[in-house]
Amino acid sequence: MPFNFYAVFVSALVTLVVGFVWYNPKVFGTIWMNETGMTEEKAKQSNMLKVFGLTIFYSLMLAFLMPALVVHQLGALGMIGGPEFVTTAKPSYAAFLADYGNEFRTFKHGALHGFMSGLFLALPITAINGLFEQKSWKYILVNAGYWIVSMTIMGAIICGWK
Repeated sequence: MPFNFYAVFVSALVTLVVGFVWYNPKVFGTIWMNETGMTEEKAKQSNMLKVFGLTIFYSLMLAFLMPALVVHQLGALGMIGGPEFVTTAKPSYAAFLADYGNEFRTFKHGALHGFMSGLFLALPITAINGLFEQKSWKYILVNAGYWIVSMTIMGAIICGWK
């Protein structure tokens, strides 16, 4: 069960694609702009290289965490101490992987765990920040919804792409 760097990299790019659609004025972009006070002029003043560069960097950080949230077999790997201990693991580890090595490794199952991660991680973090920043529930739900959708797709890619 090698780590799939391609799946992690592709899933990190999901945040850009979902953001392009999600924050489009015809979807939730107008609501987001109204709730944040963002204007077209202000948006054009941003350093887009910095914004997109850091977005990719932070998305990669999130994508590297997602396998631990959506791939059950990594729990067994963690129980033996990590990849460097596979060769010295007890026979029960190899037997477990022989029996369950590809169980629950589907796009559908990854989407479920990605969704749950978004709902139980991204939503509370976004809501807490929004409450202290005195933002509206529209703002909180638009941003949390973006992360829930992004993490659902990320989980599907990471879990299903073997």
